[in-house]
Amino acid sequence: MNILFFLVLLTFSSSGVAQTPDYLQEINDWHKQREENLKKENGWLNLAGLFWLNEGRNTIGSNTKNDHLFPEDKCPDFLGEIFLQNGEVEFSVLNEHEVFIEGVKIQKVKIFPSEKPIILQYGSLKWLVIKRGEKFAIRLRDLKSPFLEEFTHIEHFKIDPMMNIMAKFVKTDNKKISILDITGQTSLQDSPGKLVFRIGKKEYSLDVLAEGDQFFVIFGDKTNKISTYGGGRYIYTQLPDAAGNVKIDFNKAYNPPCAFTPYATCPLPPKQNLLNVKIDAGEKNYGFH
Repeated sequence: MNILFFLVLLTFSSSGVAQTPDYLQEINDWHKQREENLKKENGWLNLAGLFWLNEGRNTIGSNTKNDHLFPEDKCPDFLGEIFLQNGEVEFSVLNEHEVFIEGVKIQKVKIFPSEKPIILQYGSLKWLVIKRGEKFAIRLRDLKSPFLEEFTHIEHFKIDPMMNIMAKFVKTDNKKISILDITGQTSLQDSPGKLVFRIGKKEYSLDVLAEGDQFFVIFGDKTNKISTYGGGRYIYTQLPDAAGNVKIDFNKAYNPPCAFTPYATCPLPPKQNLLNVKIDAGEKNYGFH
């Protein structure tokens, strides 16, 4: 790294945001909205199952003779059959049970692939088919999950404006990074570059993924498995300005879905994104998963 770049980086990295009432309110509002999103119908607190499909016939219901068990008190013994063949998935209802798609009762329907996710419902249960790599799974939600009632809030570190850090974006062409998820599957994803910044006297960097008009960062640090989730945390940043400057606000670092449920498929931090420093900012662990 040349001397000029180093001096610019040092100047920006050491310039935190003043602890103004507006900034504190912004972060508190962010935490509040984050907790509200978790409780929504498409949030993570109501997940009730993740079932990997076998090629061919798969049965679902509460009876133990099924391939995939739905909650006993919320599902009949034999609810339906799911057929997976050559990347296509079809669902059939058994015993005339009332299964709906957007309020319309169905008997048999192709549910994957489709232009938009097809969500089936029986009582308080909703499910759809997801694809991860070459594998297919049923993602099950329970809109009356006890986890929704038990949830109160997420602990987080005291807001520290000095952890809203200025970084420099270093662009890299045609770069792919290997991302391992919690199920053991690995994927290669495009990375436009990395963010370089300083904490104290040391320099660090994080590879980023592009998501629309933002960067997405999967990172780990020395608080993992102690005060924060063991599988790292996530954070979004804005895209760099004309000078390549990007703010990383670690006060908005948040837990992956897997901190709240065993039924999610979360990407883990790549080894180059494991920071050898404590990031005492953002969300703390939930339930010590």
